[in-house]
Amino acid sequence: MALIGIGLGSNLGDRLNNLRSAVWWLENEGFCIKSRSDVFETPPFGVEDQPYFLNACLLADFFEGPHEILRRLKDIEVKLGRKPRLRWGPREIDLDILFIDNLVLNDEDLVIPHPRLHERPFVIVPLAQICPKWRHPLLGLTIEELCKDIDTTSIIRITNL
Repeated sequence: MALIGIGLGSNLGDRLNNLRSAVWWLENEGFCIKSRSDVFETPPFGVEDQPYFLNACLLADFFEGPHEILRRLKDIEVKLGRKPRLRWGPREIDLDILFIDNLVLNDEDLVIPHPRLHERPFVIVPLAQICPKWRHPLLGLTIEELCKDIDTTSIIRITNL
């Protein structure tokens, strides 16, 4: 069993329902949700000419390995209507593995921890709510410490997940 940090994002359709539906699917796919962040509205990252996102993070236990976790997340995205589009472009749902315990993995299909986790306020702010003491295995910094180094002024708490 591994503790997994999962990032959720949506900026198309009923954004809040998309996030909540993803949580429902995760639970039905065998993920044991341990903690949920609040939902935050955040500006788009990468491609700026698109709607604002709703973002949240979860901590979950799961009994399969990293590649099976990734497969299940991608399957859930398809079930929730995600369509192939421009990288960093608009999407109905986005589910990302942020970390798995203290695992460091870098292969052609998957990089763990997420390679840009520490650069993204829309990930760091919700993670700070649910696992402020988790230490990035490559950077040696906690989420709490990473939060001090990013601009969080454009992130607005919306509701509970």
